[in-house]
Amino acid sequence: MTSPRLGKKLCVIHSFPVWLPQTQTWMYNQVRYLPEEIETHIVCEQTENLDQFEVPNIHALENSSRWRWHWDQRLRMHGFRKHLGFLVAQAKKIKADIIHSHFGNVGWADMGAVKRVGARHVVTFYGLDVNWLPTIEPVWRNRYRELFAQVARVLCEGPHMARCVVELGCPEEKVTVQHLGVRIDEIPFHPRSRNPDEPLRVLIAASFREKKGIPYALEALGRFQEEVPLEITIIGDAGHEARNIAEKEKILAVIEKYGLGPKTRLLGYQPHAVFFEEAYRSDVFLSPSVTAADGDTEGGAPVSLIEMAAAGVPVIATAHCDIPEVIRHDETGLLAEERDVNGLVEHLRFLVSHPERIAAMAARGRKHVEQEFSAQIQGQKLAGIYRDLG
Repeated sequence: MTSPRLGKKLCVIHSFPVWLPQTQTWMYNQVRYLPEEIETHIVCEQTENLDQFEVPNIHALENSSRWRWHWDQRLRMHGFRKHLGFLVAQAKKIKADIIHSHFGNVGWADMGAVKRVGARHVVTFYGLDVNWLPTIEPVWRNRYRELFAQVARVLCEGPHMARCVVELGCPEEKVTVQHLGVRIDEIPFHPRSRNPDEPLRVLIAASFREKKGIPYALEALGRFQEEVPLEITIIGDAGHEARNIAEKEKILAVIEKYGLGPKTRLLGYQPHAVFFEEAYRSDVFLSPSVTAADGDTEGGAPVSLIEMAAAGVPVIATAHCDIPEVIRHDETGLLAEERDVNGLVEHLRFLVSHPERIAAMAARGRKHVEQEFSAQIQGQKLAGIYRDLG
């Protein structure tokens, strides 16, 4: 099916500075699973990990002439414009109908390009841009009001994030909940059957940011190790931001405090395939997200929770932001309150002592993901949003 406008496919540009960091598989899924009736293009400044995230029609500024690169950078650096001239050029060349900016701050920067092209503007918020950015830099509250006046549609992962965006000043009628999807067809369902004579294998996978709550997960495991032998695997790292480096120091300090070093593998950042290899070896995925001191939150829910529920890995998380949309307590997983280490320990104890309940949760979790978080289904819904605007 094609757009009704003279049989032309609806042409959509996805705008994001780098296509694509390893931790943003969820963005790849949004593009990959759009139906053929949508002609999709990526416009970015740089590319990385193309061996994992290759899609057609990637236009990167770094691949253009050197003068264009420096010209675009200098104009923005000196405040002559905030948008990427390369985005305007590509959008005009391919006659884009819609520019879809990923993250609110990117959407604000793209406003000038959207106006010059005469396209419709869609912006997806993801979390860091909703709570943290306006907290540390209040100027973003005014910038978002500018964006909300111009944008055609704002997409959010779940109702909690949608409420936050409305509170920032976006008209409610412009906000749509659009779940992030995972590749159900590529995630085999393997519910757990743990051997009680073996250690409990625990997987933690996240960037080392305060909002991920990793020290609380390790505190709980430090206390629980007296009851059950443990094997802990941590995928993730701190990167170069000072606040994340400080979080890594906290994580290492908790490991040392409880003598968890011999039981813990720190694997650093890993490709998505390794994440799943470790998941299928694990008995539980532990992800106790919190609201950070600087206001940073998940905004929605980590996609890793959706993937683990699809894979049949038992999940222990927290009642934070839109996580209850994915993990329904005592139905598809277990939720503690934020920073409730005792609650995490109780959930670990329940998981070990009630294997029959855990198996039933896994089955319900897979069904829930199939119905609400399938990349194929969400791709069709996103295409519907584009059609409504196009």
